[in-house]
Amino acid sequence: MVAALELTGVGKTYGAVRALAGVDLTAHTGEVHCVLGENGAGKSTLCNLVYGGATLDEGSMRLRGRPYAPRRPADALRAGIAMVHQHFSLVPNLTVAENLLLGEGLRLRLPRRELAARAAALGDRYGLRVDLDARAGALGVGERQRVEIVKCLLREPELLLLDEPTAVLAPAEVDALLDTCRRIAADDRAVVLVTHKLGEIERAGDRATVLRGGRVTGSGPLRELGRNTLVELMIGREAGALDSALTTGVVTARAPRAMPKGEPVLRISGLRLDRGDGGRALDDLDLTLRPGEITGIAGVEGNGQSELVVVLGGARRPGGGSITLDGVDITHAPPARRTARGLGVIPEDRHHEGCIPAMSVAENLYLGRLSDFRRRGLLDRRALRTAAARTIEHHGITAPGPRAPMRTLSGGNQQKVVVARELALDPLRCLVAAHPTRGLDLGAVDSVLRRLRAAAASGAAVLVISHEVPELLTLCDRILVAYRGRLHGPVDPTDPGAPDIIAHLMLGTAS
Repeated sequence: MVAALELTGVGKTYGAVRALAGVDLTAHTGEVHCVLGENGAGKSTLCNLVYGGATLDEGSMRLRGRPYAPRRPADALRAGIAMVHQHFSLVPNLTVAENLLLGEGLRLRLPRRELAARAAALGDRYGLRVDLDARAGALGVGERQRVEIVKCLLREPELLLLDEPTAVLAPAEVDALLDTCRRIAADDRAVVLVTHKLGEIERAGDRATVLRGGRVTGSGPLRELGRNTLVELMIGREAGALDSALTTGVVTARAPRAMPKGEPVLRISGLRLDRGDGGRALDDLDLTLRPGEITGIAGVEGNGQSELVVVLGGARRPGGGSITLDGVDITHAPPARRTARGLGVIPEDRHHEGCIPAMSVAENLYLGRLSDFRRRGLLDRRALRTAAARTIEHHGITAPGPRAPMRTLSGGNQQKVVVARELALDPLRCLVAAHPTRGLDLGAVDSVLRRLRAAAASGAAVLVISHEVPELLTLCDRILVAYRGRLHGPVDPTDPGAPDIIAHLMLGTAS
């Protein structure tokens, strides 16, 4: 077995933050090597060092037995390393073909016929079919990721890095991606898969390296590292301390909860939103949310869930129908007015819709409520930072401090900031949470689910949109399924047959 990549004593520091310290890792050709750890454990930093996005401060790297020290991504590509980033880099207004030709490592004027032939060959070999003529911005997330992988493979890398590639994928898309990783490794390449989901590691991985606090806590063949050991290495506590659904993906039966009573907090009637292609993203959608109730929405991407969140947040106006919050019509109310009335929204895209990367962590934690810290017309930054420091500690956010720019946080910690901000609304009458655990490690997922339950227990109506059906089953009082712009159900999560019912509703095959 050949060592494709070797890291020895690798360290990296950003200001006062020790991102990596003494990291050893060896990835072999023909294997999928999984790197896992909590948010802020150093996984993305490790990828950046290998791909040339940053330079290491300590230690060394070797590629195929030779010293390797990339200073920029172009160096990595020339050396035979390609990377699928956590956040897609496609240019939305360009076609798939044009995006494939962008960047280093490929002849700029590759003839269209040759590009099509090579892309088709990759599609057949690895299950990565792409439409070269489609606009990148019109693709779903699963399709965009396939394009990113094809773009990497066109450069014929010997080692492929994937940084949290499944964070935005539906379950079926996750299965397809993991199968692709296995096929790529089988072609005598090395694959380094960064993830925090144990099920993915067990399905795709050969070896694993676990990071916690920037240091390696364990490494070895997966057949020798059991699930409970991996959890303990990753979060520093036993798997039994977490909800079993998070570590096994299997939901144990639970007793039905008494359904909350009272007047609806949020009522949606006949909501309509047209798509650009003449169809409807939301097709006369109805929904009622009651205080103290957690309602889940499952569904394959593209069935109206994303549009529903955007409309509820006030970023888009519906083409028809109404939305009332505590009996007040907010159908056309601006986002600030909805927030003032107690409607919190955790958006699907935390980067473009949930935060302002150039602003500080403190400012992002209190977006929309900075006026609370004004004294005689001026922002009291000391009071803001003090409050933010308490929130950072309370929610377990890993950050250099309240003053740090939001962009310096890992993706998972950015998500924690957004979740913390929306849960802190006072009053919080209704919380709409789109994929609230996306990109979070097991410990953070467990914490977020507990906080959502606490919000409902305090009287808020909670709506959770997620691809993670096991999470919805363990969290929600009822589950609806989005299909072609409408909501179907409800499904009782305590019903032993609920997973099968949800699966049929998602595919439109329910009788």
